[in-house]
Amino acid sequence: MKIQYRKGLGFGLTSGTITTLGLLVGLDASTGSRLAILAGIFAIAVSDACSDALGMHISEESTYKKTKRQIWDAMIATFFFKFIFALSFAVPFFLFSVSTAVYVCIAWGISVIAYYSYHLAKKEKISPFKAITEHVSITIAVIAAAYIVGRLTAMFVAQNGL
Repeated sequence: MKIQYRKGLGFGLTSGTITTLGLLVGLDASTGSRLAILAGIFAIAVSDACSDALGMHISEESTYKKTKRQIWDAMIATFFFKFIFALSFAVPFFLFSVSTAVYVCIAWGISVIAYYSYHLAKKEKISPFKAITEHVSITIAVIAAAYIVGRLTAMFVAQNGL
């Protein structure tokens, strides 16, 4: 696989997974609304994929000796993978109750991060256990932070009658 596609895959998969998990856990903790969560996932899939793709484009332009084709390949791959991985989190909300779907999404997200971390570690000849532990720990920290922010937001809104 071309390096530009690997960059797009790695960035899109990771960002799409962690950003979408954080969003859906925060929205569930604050609203518990299937509509709010699905709207958030769809908005993230489009807007954040575009934002990250442009970020990749600019990042690639800032490095030396990149052709226009390489820059655009990395940008398109980032958009594609971010969009697909973000959208994958919507599926459980069409199949399960909201609370079950959240747990399914957390399991899916952690599995995706662990699987990619394992393959990346093998390719780089580093300890898969260390890579998986590091990346999954960060993912869990984001989930926990998003949950706390969601609960605090719900409490603030309730206390202030907003």
